[in-house]
Amino acid sequence: METRVAIISIIVEDGGKIEEINRLLHETNEYIIGRMGIPYRQKGIHIISIAIDAPQDVISALSGKIGRLKGVSAKTAYSNVITKPEELSC
Repeated sequence: METRVAIISIIVEDGGKIEEINRLLHETNEYIIGRMGIPYRQKGIHIISIAIDAPQDVISALSGKIGRLKGVSAKTAYSNVITKPEELSC
Protein backbone atom coordinates (compact mmCIF):
# COMPACT_ATOMS: atom_id res chain seq x y z
CA MET A 1 0.00 0.00 0.00
CA GLU A 2 1.23 3.48 -0.82
CA THR A 3 2.25 5.75 2.03
CA ARG A 4 2.30 9.54 2.25
CA VAL A 5 4.21 11.91 4.44
CA ALA A 6 2.01 14.33 6.37
CA ILE A 7 1.92 16.60 9.38
CA ILE A 8 -1.03 16.49 11.77
CA SER A 9 -1.32 19.72 13.75
CA ILE A 10 -3.30 19.46 16.97
CA ILE A 11 -4.47 22.16 19.37
CA VAL A 12 -5.75 20.89 22.70
CA GLU A 13 -7.94 23.27 24.67
CA ASP A 14 -9.16 20.57 27.08
CA GLY A 15 -6.10 19.12 28.86
CA GLY A 16 -8.22 16.18 29.99
CA LYS A 17 -8.09 14.86 26.40
CA ILE A 18 -4.30 14.41 26.37
CA GLU A 19 -4.53 10.80 27.57
CA GLU A 20 -7.02 9.94 24.82
CA ILE A 21 -4.81 11.60 22.18
CA ASN A 22 -1.79 9.64 23.44
CA ARG A 23 -3.80 6.39 23.21
CA LEU A 24 -4.75 7.15 19.59
CA LEU A 25 -1.16 8.03 18.72
CA HIS A 26 0.10 4.84 20.36
CA GLU A 27 -2.25 2.80 18.14
CA THR A 28 -0.48 4.19 15.06
CA ASN A 29 3.05 4.53 16.47
CA GLU A 30 4.53 2.31 13.74
CA TYR A 31 3.87 5.14 11.25
CA ILE A 32 4.88 8.12 13.37
CA ILE A 33 8.19 9.70 12.35
CA GLY A 34 8.28 12.23 15.18
CA ARG A 35 6.24 14.25 17.59
CA MET A 36 6.61 17.66 19.18
CA GLY A 37 4.43 18.90 22.00
CA ILE A 38 4.42 22.45 23.33
CA PRO A 39 2.46 23.44 26.42
CA TYR A 40 1.39 27.06 25.97
CA ARG A 41 0.77 27.81 29.64
CA GLN A 42 -0.14 31.48 29.18
CA LYS A 43 -3.10 30.44 27.01
CA GLY A 44 -3.85 27.16 28.80
CA ILE A 45 -3.54 25.06 25.64
CA HIS A 46 -1.23 22.39 24.23
CA ILE A 47 0.11 22.42 20.67
CA ILE A 48 1.15 19.08 19.18
CA SER A 49 2.69 18.32 15.78
CA ILE A 50 2.88 14.79 14.46
CA ALA A 51 5.04 13.86 11.46
CA ILE A 52 3.70 10.65 9.93
CA ASP A 53 4.44 8.38 6.95
CA ALA A 54 1.42 6.12 6.51
CA PRO A 55 -1.28 5.02 4.09
CA GLN A 56 -3.74 7.82 3.28
CA ASP A 57 -6.61 6.08 5.10
CA VAL A 58 -4.57 5.67 8.30
CA ILE A 59 -3.66 9.37 8.31
CA SER A 60 -7.25 10.45 7.64
CA ALA A 61 -8.66 8.11 10.28
CA LEU A 62 -6.19 9.27 12.94
CA SER A 63 -6.75 12.95 12.20
CA GLY A 64 -10.52 12.44 12.19
CA LYS A 65 -10.55 10.57 15.51
CA ILE A 66 -8.43 13.25 17.16
CA GLY A 67 -10.43 16.11 15.64
CA ARG A 68 -13.72 14.66 16.89
CA LEU A 69 -12.59 14.89 20.50
CA LYS A 70 -14.35 17.74 22.30
CA GLY A 71 -11.93 20.57 23.04
CA VAL A 72 -9.44 19.40 20.39
CA SER A 73 -8.78 20.67 16.85
CA ALA A 74 -6.76 18.78 14.25
CA LYS A 75 -5.70 19.67 10.73
CA THR A 76 -3.55 17.68 8.33
CA ALA A 77 -1.14 18.91 5.68
CA TYR A 78 -0.04 16.32 3.12
CA SER A 79 3.22 16.34 1.20
CA ASN A 80 3.46 15.17 -2.38
CA VAL A 81 5.95 12.51 -1.24
CA ILE A 82 4.27 9.18 -1.95
CA THR A 83 6.06 5.87 -1.49
CA LYS A 84 4.85 2.91 -3.52
CA PRO A 85 4.91 -0.61 -2.00
CA GLU A 86 7.83 -1.75 -4.14
CA GLU A 87 9.91 1.16 -2.86
CA LEU A 88 9.34 0.13 0.78
CA SER A 89 11.40 -3.04 0.54
CA CYS A 90 14.62 -1.20 -0.37
